[in-house]
This record gives sequence, C-alpha cells and structure tokens, in this order.
Amino acid sequence: MAVEGGMKCVKILHYVLLLAFFACAVGLMAVGIGALLVFNQTVNQGAASSVLPVVIIAVGAFLFLVAIVGCCGACQESYCLMVTFVIFLSLIVLVEVATAIAGYVLRGKVMSEFNKDFREHMKNYPKQNQTDFFLDRMQKEFKCCGAANYTDWETVPLEPKNRVPDSCCVNVTEGCGVNFKVKDIHTEGCVEKIGVWLRSNVLVVAAAALGIAFVEVLGIIFACCLVKSIQSGYEVM
Repeated sequence: MAVEGGMKCVKILHYVLLLAFFACAVGLMAVGIGALLVFNQTVNQGAASSVLPVVIIAVGAFLFLVAIVGCCGACQESYCLMVTFVIFLSLIVLVEVATAIAGYVLRGKVMSEFNKDFREHMKNYPKQNQTDFFLDRMQKEFKCCGAANYTDWETVPLEPKNRVPDSCCVNVTEGCGVNFKVKDIHTEGCVEKIGVWLRSNVLVVAAAALGIAFVEVLGIIFACCLVKSIQSGYEVM
C-alpha cells in the first residue's frame, strides 16, 4: 500500500537525504584514505592511532551500503528493509561518535608518535632513500627544520659537517644548507608547526562531522516516520 498525504513529502525528503548519505559516504572514504596515506608516511603502521583512518573508511563504505538499503526500502515500501536501514544507520552514528571520542583521546599520542617517528626518519636521512624525500617535502611545505628545531640535525651524521638539509633554507638552492647562517634557514621545528596546522583544521573537521551526524539523525527520524506509515498500511490491509 502506497504512502499517502504528508508521508509523500517525508518520502521525498528521505530520498534527498539518501543522496546526501551517498555524498557523505564518498567524502568519509576520501578523508579516511587521505588520513591513512599521511599516517603511513609519518607514524608507524602498527600504531593504535593509525587504526582511526581505517575505521573512517569502513564507516564510509558501510554508510554507502546502508544508503542503498534505505533507497530500496523506500522504493518498495518494505517494512523489513526500512527497519534494517534505521538500525544500521543508528549503529553508524554510534560508531562515528565513538571514533570522534577516540580521536580526541588519542590526539596527544598521535603527536608523540609523530615526534618519535620524525626523529627516526632524521636518523635515516643520510641513507638517501625515500626518507630524505619525505623529510625534504615536509620541511619545505611547513617552512621548518628538524623535529624540535634546526639543532636536531647536529646529531645526524650529514656530509659535509656543519650543515642542514637544503630544504631547511629560506631560499632553497643546491648546497644552501652547507656552512649555513641561522638567519638563512627556518629555525622552528616541524613537529610543533604541523601540530599547529592540525589544531587549526580541527574545527573544520568537527563542523563537518557534526553536519554529517545531523543529516544521519534526520534520516533516522524520516525513516521511522516511513516505517510507521508502512506498518499502518499493513494493518489497514
């Protein structure tokens, strides 16, 4: 039995929200993949904090599948599919809340692990492997030098002595880090600078997360309304 009256409007809004769910799912997977790539480069893969991006990707993929269930349930006006949609969507909201709490709790540990791994990368810098490319890119992009400051490079056996990587220079040219003058290089450490950058972007991420959660709660409300309408239709029949 087809839904009637005001439930038709609710059904249309439900479809609109499903489109938003598809967009949110793709966005979550993109954010998760991006975060995973960053973690793989900066933090040990076995670290607990690197599990968070995997959870975000999994939630995004699951949300995409749940949106398909909600679409099929609304099209067929299936009580079973709509109830399944509500249950799964509620679980996703709970997982997102748990992930947000875990991210907040682990924020200090992430920076601690990053500091430790950055220093490990510095030790491997003289080997001229992929590590030097990664560190040079970080120091250029964030205009920083070393972990805490430029003096961290004094403990790294670079050749010739009394030098820092060229990526520390204010104006990067080949050999600019040899016999450098302090005024010609970036003196601030990368760990603190990247931490500042992360904190400045937390509000944007938090706002996006709240927006997604709000849309999902609306989806649960509209789906419950449709479930009640479909159930009433079955009772009339």
